[in-house]
Amino acid sequence: MPTSGPGSPSPAHAVAGAPATARLGLTRLLRTRGFRRLLVVRFATQWGDGMFQAALGGAVLFNPERQADPLAVAAGLAVLLLPYSLIGPFAGALIDRWDRRRVLVGANLVRAALVVVVAAVVLYGGAGAALYLPALAVAGVNRFVLAALSVALPHVVPREHLVEANTFAVTAGAAMAAVGGATSIGLRELVGTGDAGSGAVTLMAIAGSLLAAVLAAGFRRGTLGPDRSDGHRSTVSSVLHGFADGARATIATPSVAASFLALGTHRLAFGVSTLLSLLLFRYAFTDAGPLRAGMAGLGEAIVLAAAGLATAALLTPWMVHRWGRPRTVRVSLVVATVAQLAVATLLSLPAVMVAAFVLGLTGQIVKLCADAAVQGEIGDEVLGRVFALYDIVFNVGYVLAVAAAALLSPTDGTAPWLLACAALLYVLGFLGHDLQLRRARGLGAMSVKPPGRIGDR
Repeated sequence: MPTSGPGSPSPAHAVAGAPATARLGLTRLLRTRGFRRLLVVRFATQWGDGMFQAALGGAVLFNPERQADPLAVAAGLAVLLLPYSLIGPFAGALIDRWDRRRVLVGANLVRAALVVVVAAVVLYGGAGAALYLPALAVAGVNRFVLAALSVALPHVVPREHLVEANTFAVTAGAAMAAVGGATSIGLRELVGTGDAGSGAVTLMAIAGSLLAAVLAAGFRRGTLGPDRSDGHRSTVSSVLHGFADGARATIATPSVAASFLALGTHRLAFGVSTLLSLLLFRYAFTDAGPLRAGMAGLGEAIVLAAAGLATAALLTPWMVHRWGRPRTVRVSLVVATVAQLAVATLLSLPAVMVAAFVLGLTGQIVKLCADAAVQGEIGDEVLGRVFALYDIVFNVGYVLAVAAAALLSPTDGTAPWLLACAALLYVLGFLGHDLQLRRARGLGAMSVKPPGRIGDR
């Protein structure tokens, strides 16, 4: 574990942009008992989360008993994602003080109970605040689970293997969320697309939370950290200082700040693409051969995005090993820009399907590099609070982009100029990433004092 603070020099900081040299291999990683158990907890959690999000999205957007406009879609996405950022600073500070095993067990059980409430509201046709408030609570509690999973990883895997372990865990976890979403879509076709069917599918999402709680209980107390407290006398003080502490640690580490800028612009662009794609599937697209419009087509897009995530798990370690993280991020941003421009130009169902794969791939590569930067270069005593800031970058930008697109887009989502603007955001992310790395090199040069003449000593 690191002994230096987030802003002080350390071996991790010194090699932040260098190609990785340590490889353990998936087989040997999976033989590590702690990593294997934590991985299965993540799988169960994210499968249930994918089930819940798709079930709620289907109840709002693709339910024939309800009519959704762009603002209603944006509101639904905000409900699912804003709690990650509103609660993030609190969750980050608390999991730097609480036993993370207890967080994983308790938060999953609370989440299961809240999912039951949401399912009941959907079943009886509830809408507005009656539906969104308990859904907000579910997403908020899930924030604790995902934050604890992220900061627990360095406690079950040697630090030199974090890129490899994190690549597999995060990518496979995101793929499990996509599988959960696809499962929800398939179940809706079996049990019905109205309120009763949506409520039943939503209820089934509790299986993931319950399984995750049981598996997390198998860890010994204290195994997952934290190793030491953050120095504040009370939890309230820790919470109040959490966001500022995370921001200071991020700014003090230029390679992490660069990763945040790249990831933030990706999420802005992806938010615009998501809102427009949902509207296009609902209102504008028609079937094209094996490609489907409507909820079935959305399920196909989710599968393609999941394939992109799986491909990222294979490519990212190779790219980082060969090029280092900075170049890997830049290549991904360039490819995403090209894909976004192609969708804006063609605006067709096949183009959106291809973009689902490409943006899933490139966005996940950028995220994996950001995860590795945070986990490898930020001290454990502030790690949870930096991940809280990470959540804000990841989710608030996405929600703001969705809201802006909802206000500017026509009802059927045919707005190629908005998709072109999303491509421009990737370019800005590339430039911001480069600027922060130049700052890192400048700080490195300042820290090496050239030898003076004998008369100057």
